[in-house]
Amino acid sequence: MIAGMPHEPARASAIADLMRAGREMSRLSMVFRYAIAERLSLTVSDLECLDYLADVGSATAGQVAERTNLTTGAVTSMLRRLQQAGYVTAERDPADRRRLIVTLRPERSAELKQPYEQFAEGAERLIEGYSVEEVRLLVRHYDRMQAMYLAELDRLRRGETA
Repeated sequence: MIAGMPHEPARASAIADLMRAGREMSRLSMVFRYAIAERLSLTVSDLECLDYLADVGSATAGQVAERTNLTTGAVTSMLRRLQQAGYVTAERDPADRRRLIVTLRPERSAELKQPYEQFAEGAERLIEGYSVEEVRLLVRHYDRMQAMYLAELDRLRRGETA
């Protein structure tokens, strides 16, 4: 018997379970995002833009387009809509008047966080049951998955196939 062979079916099964759980979590995350966007009378792209701005503070319209995977024309319409709704401010970059700098209005931040509060509390309770090592493993996993998503988005944007 080859060393390590008895564990191979168990490993393959565990990996299949992880992949299935990841797909289901991704699907549920999207459904959740749509429900929150609907509650706030926003589109999912609007919500993605606002979440991004909440993380980074300010961004150019081009950065928002890259993050949301929207065309510059679609981003222009979205930012105009969000500005009229009072969610963001948009100002010309003093260093380059062609660039638009978009910032989330701080007074609207709490309104955007509210639909996530109960979920965030549950997630915190869940994480409290993990050891520091387990949390670090999860962080490494998420960091690596994010890098993979970014690489795949870049590949798709370039029009490459598998």
